Amino acid sequence: MLLGGSGSAALAAPVRDGAATARAGTAQIGTAQVGTAQVGTARASAWTTPQRGAEHASASAVPGASSTTLASVVPGERLTTLAAADPGRRTAGAAEEPPVEEQPCPVAVPSGTTCGYLLAPERRDVPNSRTIKVGYAVHRASPAAGQAADPVVYMSGGPGSASLQLTGFLTRMFPGRDVVVLEQRGGRYSEPRLSCPEIVRGVVGTLSTPGPASAETAPLARQAMACQSRLEAEHVDLRGYNTSEIAADVVDLRAALGYPGWYLFGVSYSTRPMLLAAERDPQGTRGIVLDSLLPSGSRWYDESSAALSATMTKLGVAARFDAVVKALNAHPATYETRDPLTRERLTVQLNGDDVATILGESLHEADVAAIVPALVDGLASGRTELLQPLVDAAGDALTSYEWGLYYAVQCQDETPYNTFRNARSPRLFTGVVDEAVCDAWGLPAARTEPDLLTSHTSVTTPASSNPASSNSASSDGATPAASSEETTPEDTSSDGAAPEDTPSEGASPEGATSEGATPPVLVLGGQYDPTTPPEAAQKAVSAVPGARFAEFAGAGHAVFLSSACGRQTIAAFLDDPAATRPVCDPGAAPYPVVRPGDLLLTSSAYRLSRSPIPLAVPAAFLLVSAVQLVAGLVSLLRRRGGGLSALAGLAGVALGGLSALSLSGVRDWTSFAIGVPHALAWYGLLALVSTALSIIEAFRLNAAAARIVPALTGLALLAWLYGWLLS
Repeated sequence: MLLGGSGSAALAAPVRDGAATARAGTAQIGTAQVGTAQVGTARASAWTTPQRGAEHASASAVPGASSTTLASVVPGERLTTLAAADPGRRTAGAAEEPPVEEQPCPVAVPSGTTCGYLLAPERRDVPNSRTIKVGYAVHRASPAAGQAADPVVYMSGGPGSASLQLTGFLTRMFPGRDVVVLEQRGGRYSEPRLSCPEIVRGVVGTLSTPGPASAETAPLARQAMACQSRLEAEHVDLRGYNTSEIAADVVDLRAALGYPGWYLFGVSYSTRPMLLAAERDPQGTRGIVLDSLLPSGSRWYDESSAALSATMTKLGVAARFDAVVKALNAHPATYETRDPLTRERLTVQLNGDDVATILGESLHEADVAAIVPALVDGLASGRTELLQPLVDAAGDALTSYEWGLYYAVQCQDETPYNTFRNARSPRLFTGVVDEAVCDAWGLPAARTEPDLLTSHTSVTTPASSNPASSNSASSDGATPAASSEETTPEDTSSDGAAPEDTPSEGASPEGATSEGATPPVLVLGGQYDPTTPPEAAQKAVSAVPGARFAEFAGAGHAVFLSSACGRQTIAAFLDDPAATRPVCDPGAAPYPVVRPGDLLLTSSAYRLSRSPIPLAVPAAFLLVSAVQLVAGLVSLLRRRGGGLSALAGLAGVALGGLSALSLSGVRDWTSFAIGVPHALAWYGLLALVSTALSIIEAFRLNAAAARIVPALTGLALLAWLYGWLLS
């Protein structure tokens, strides 16, 4: 499962629209993406240091309590570095020390932004737990904007996706308010950083062999245990990295920064800690934005195949998709790519289940989702080379997430509540690998807690105690909301709390004593998102007071990254949560869907994006044609003939102009990864005309030897166009 709400780029960068570089995540394959930096036990003294910090700041910790806050901090003031420099355990005598320390920002951020660490217990349920550092950034609203509105705090998904690189993007979304961006504990810009290159090696090894992933989990499990042993040797307690602790970090940071209240903005996985933080901190929660919500009661692994099939049905290629999976399971395809760790050439063999996983992750991106119908149709026709862009991107994506953090969260909060006995095809690589790693790690299931969308009297139980959960996917392929999330007005109060006579073990004191109504909630879903299907999100919030759902046509995962309308809707909600009038049309897709037959399928355009050397052939032809046209016109003006040369040059220049016009009319440049407009094949006839006229001119009596050059370049272009590019 990868709930990487930071968006993911499923195609390699050279074929993508430049605007897509704002995405926080990249295309994802299999289970997750992972950071590759080898980590040691040395202290990390700066943000840019990838090593794990062994520092323990001094403060007190009480089981179940959050870390000390700065009651005296004034909102908007810059925080000063006051944390203790010496490592050590948290002690009662250090209770007054501020729980934050300022640090240089590790990524490019707008002016007016400060970065730092929240100092938090690694485990709040263990006395004297060591202190870890959770990265954050704060961008202050410009004083020119007048009185600043309530701030908004954002966290990326994953779990394990970095957040700070989106600071500038978010400040442009919310120019009139403070923007706080919070890393996940154990993430890329936190200390310790829980990367697991060992698991990357195991995943690559599994993909390098043709057998099904389910038969190759033993080597992967050994690599996972090697990572776990290394992290434990660095004094990392993996039980401290779960949704409950991440939610507590959100609550503590608000108090530490001195904000009386703020809006919570979560995407994909981070919707879960944000909902839990809202339940624990009702007085500090002005409202919640949930982009690509996966309800906490959903059993993602058991439902993932059905959800992917349902999305393929929406795209109109369900039958062709099933044919691809069946054919490649019988005869896996071989691809040449690069090892994400060593960058050496690597051969991978992908069966149908592997390809289904890659296609499912690629649907996160709106521009890629738009071309999936044409891509699936081509794959079903045997054009397996068309998948090469996604294979290359998937390998690159394996270095983008922190797998140690990913599995610490998944193995405690997600896998225990799934049966993994769903035999529905395809059997996604994601579930196979995640089950194997979590079995090897053996972490206990985290205690379930009610969040803002669930009843305090209804919590999810481990799947092992509920065998019927394996049939939780609906027959039509849609992903239903789990029954544990469904509540009735009689079961919950107006603020979402449990009745007083049925308290929940995991309920926080704040949530149990909240006197206010449920804060306003905005939920966004992408039409083609198979990871967090919009149907499940809509069902989960349909009975929640103050909740509003909007589905965006053509969008995939993490709507706000790909949909301008999604961003406008979020900004309008923060300005006036009570307003319900749409500020834009969510039914207008950002990209037109490329149906089978709309493109002339070819992988050559993608190869050009990786190595533009073959472009020398059309460039030489256009240059020669321009010279030929000018020379022919000059000869005509001097009454020395030259008519054939002028016509040949004109045909060549017209070919270049019409081709450029045809290519510029394509809205989704990602489509060039799998094909080109059919018009290019017809425009190629102009090259044939130009070449024929040039040959006639070259073999006329008394023709200069240089006349042969246009003829040769024309022949070279015809061979390049019809023998390579369009083949």
